[in-house]
Amino acid sequence: MPTASEVSSCLSPDVHYMVCKLGLEEGERPDIGNIVSPPGIVSWDVITACIDFTETEDRTIDYVKSVRLLGPVCEAVHLNLLSVTPDQFENLYGFWFEWTNNKKLFLEGFYLVTSSEITSVALGLMKLTSCLERALGDVHLLRSKECPFLFRDLLLSEELALIFGQSVMAVLCVFLGSPKSLNLRNILWHGFASPQEIPLKYFSMLLLLTAGLGQLLQKTLYQTECTLLHRAPFIFTQLDELLVFPDQEGVLSVGEDLISKSDFVLEIMLPIWTAGITAFRQKRYADCVILILPQLEASLRWVYTKANNCPDRFLTAESSILYTTFDQILAKNTNNEEINHIPLMLGGPIMEILWDFLNNQEGPRIRDHLSHGEVDLNVFPRVIANQVLCLSLVLLHKFIGKQHTTTKDNELLGEILNSAQYYRSRFHPIGKLRKQVLECTRNLQMWINLPVPPQDQVQNNTRLDSTVESNAGNILVKAIFSSLQSQLPVQCMETVIPEDYFQSGNTWSQVLKKIWNLHISTLYCPRIVIEVVSLLRKITSQCQIVSEKVISSSESRYSQWMKKSLRSRQRLTYLRMLDSIQCISPVMRVILLLVTVETRNAFALGEKDDHEIQQHLKFLKAILQYTENLVTYTNPEKNKWTETINLTEMFLMKMKAFICKQELS
Repeated sequence: MPTASEVSSCLSPDVHYMVCKLGLEEGERPDIGNIVSPPGIVSWDVITACIDFTETEDRTIDYVKSVRLLGPVCEAVHLNLLSVTPDQFENLYGFWFEWTNNKKLFLEGFYLVTSSEITSVALGLMKLTSCLERALGDVHLLRSKECPFLFRDLLLSEELALIFGQSVMAVLCVFLGSPKSLNLRNILWHGFASPQEIPLKYFSMLLLLTAGLGQLLQKTLYQTECTLLHRAPFIFTQLDELLVFPDQEGVLSVGEDLISKSDFVLEIMLPIWTAGITAFRQKRYADCVILILPQLEASLRWVYTKANNCPDRFLTAESSILYTTFDQILAKNTNNEEINHIPLMLGGPIMEILWDFLNNQEGPRIRDHLSHGEVDLNVFPRVIANQVLCLSLVLLHKFIGKQHTTTKDNELLGEILNSAQYYRSRFHPIGKLRKQVLECTRNLQMWINLPVPPQDQVQNNTRLDSTVESNAGNILVKAIFSSLQSQLPVQCMETVIPEDYFQSGNTWSQVLKKIWNLHISTLYCPRIVIEVVSLLRKITSQCQIVSEKVISSSESRYSQWMKKSLRSRQRLTYLRMLDSIQCISPVMRVILLLVTVETRNAFALGEKDDHEIQQHLKFLKAILQYTENLVTYTNPEKNKWTETINLTEMFLMKMKAFICKQELS
């Protein structure tokens, strides 16, 4: 297998011929006046006439013949664009780009046509295709309630064929829609095409086609009296959770140093890496990520093929074989169902970062949102670009040659590498559960400081005597706690002391934090683990709601008590609430401990038989039911505080019975 410096192309021979040679063959170039008539109206008949079909019964597109015929047309369009000024271009086509909801991007595309930057065509095409996909999806929704996820399915949809015409959609399919075609979108977004391999005239042609689509759409909207509505852009949230690496300008100089030394960089892709860093320096954060992400995929594909000894998976696949993309690179098994060895080569923490950034459903899924045109590129968050860049530095450093040792002395790089080494997934369900538990812990800690009326005022009011119930509950809670304590990781057993856990201090919250700081691998979790974690998240969510309700009600009632605005019945209800809080506080703490223990034990649950698994899930659902009932009972409109104590006592007995049965089995 060639080294990174020896790779001359990531395109397979057939794809390379299709993209780099076929449309460049000598042919009679049509007069531009036959393709575009004044004032900038696209003559679709001339373009669609280039689409050839096979002689087979299904009459599918003959992509080879079609690309060959379209080549001279693209050349004529490109030369024409080179002959006009920016103002002329805007006057001719500006209005016809408005349907994309991103007119500025397409007008800026004109400057890329004349740019001397080698990476301009790659960057321009990736931005153009993603924006075009989003806009076509908006058009699709004129006739449907849902939009296909994959671009090729969108291009083949009946809805778009009815609006633009089947022959027009066939033209787009030749450029963008099939592995048998030029497939420009996929070979760029998946990092297969190097910057010098994409003919610039294809970018020029797609600019014109986009304007032409706008002209066709205008007719349809006029005839049907419809209005094209655009979906709101996707907005990245949880940016605080994305702060994995330090955000410093020094990252750029470290990156420039590493890309010149690392074996992770394919030499033919070096200009794109450099352009990505330049884009960040110029505060073009979306451009930075658009350039860097496909290179991460290309280089990781090279690592994947080395790790799994499958060099044939490095190049673009033919139409009959799947591409090796991030999905395959990060999967548990290879295509032939053997264990994927890339986690061994990269290490668990780096794999978890990659999964968090790209794949986990509750994560930012950066590449998906960008490549499908869902993001407003003008307000792309700097923090995401910085995190992608820093992750790149980690991978660049991991594959740096042994002869380069000076980089290890760089303080900023050391900080970045350290952040990666100790990374724990934040967007996997287990990572999200960890955050939930710790947030709920902090919330419950606030109960300690809830205001209570002066003792002399309380004594002057009749108060529910819950001593018996409270003592019985405490005995059960401590028994359950003792059982859970024995299931804790060895390094935490001795630090978890029952007396401290239920005291008014913050020892209990520190204990939970310490346990959660122990790493739990989130890679390739079995289905049963995900099912258990899903239940635990629901339980924790209900506990959080209960805690917030208790805090809100307690503070409100206290204020009313001190103002003497509570009626007699309300005063009794308030005192029952105070009794109930004393009862459920230790129960909430023990539930969070159980959630913590159950998370770690979930992996062993898969080894049990179906009956035991179902009994265990039934137990967790019973806990969920209890917490849901607590939410109802603690609602200010219900105020069922006495019932809360009774409910809690019955729940504790069931919980203790199940745990004892579990210990005996």
